[in-house]
Amino acid sequence: MVSFSESNIGNVRRLNEDFVFASEKPVGPLENLFLVADGMGGHQGGDYASRYTVEHMISKLAGMETKSPIAAINDAILQINAELYEQGRMVEELQGMGTTLVAATISGSTLYVANVGDSRLYRISDHLKQVTRDHSWVEEMIREGRMTRDSAIYWEKKNIITRAIGAYERVTADFFEVELNPGDRILLCSDGLSNMVEDRQIEQILLKTENRRNLTAAGRELIAAGKANGGKDNLSVVLVDPELDEVKKC
Repeated sequence: MVSFSESNIGNVRRLNEDFVFASEKPVGPLENLFLVADGMGGHQGGDYASRYTVEHMISKLAGMETKSPIAAINDAILQINAELYEQGRMVEELQGMGTTLVAATISGSTLYVANVGDSRLYRISDHLKQVTRDHSWVEEMIREGRMTRDSAIYWEKKNIITRAIGAYERVTADFFEVELNPGDRILLCSDGLSNMVEDRQIEQILLKTENRRNLTAAGRELIAAGKANGGKDNLSVVLVDPELDEVKKC
């Protein structure tokens, strides 16, 4: 298994409120772990929430006994949400903070994904497919038929999210299980990338022959594209190549 992770401040923001993590080695009961968090609630609160969530996700998972991937990740999310929510109530500078989170782990040929907010996970095979579902005002309007996806690209309130860790007393994560095929790759990213780089451009970059097995080149080209398209937000990318053709031979 090979992975690449990088977070970039972008062209406009003065602080990077995204936080990423990638481990090809076991973390507690999980065989590997990949995370992207995008903080909100002012510079101090957003930075604190994303960093706290990722660091405490790692530490809580590392201390867990054997559990299924979904149960382990869900337990950690619920604990972190309660802790962040209480801190937000007690510390004035942290009031209103929260963070998105997309978490992934791979066991054999199965991808397990947890998602809160509008950070995303894509599966790349012969095309790009979004696995997660955005928890955002825009996405809810699209699902209800009140807005088209094309028009949503230009809507000024597209960054308003409806679910975040630490922002509410209770939080519910969406979970997905995906069977992967040999050659599939995984992209996790914050909305800073998905808002700046349309899916078709992401697909073009990742399907380039020279980028198919060079995750560093592919990841940095994605970030460069986000900056070239405006870079209005922080840009975070985690790419994973499970090399399933090798796994299945073992």
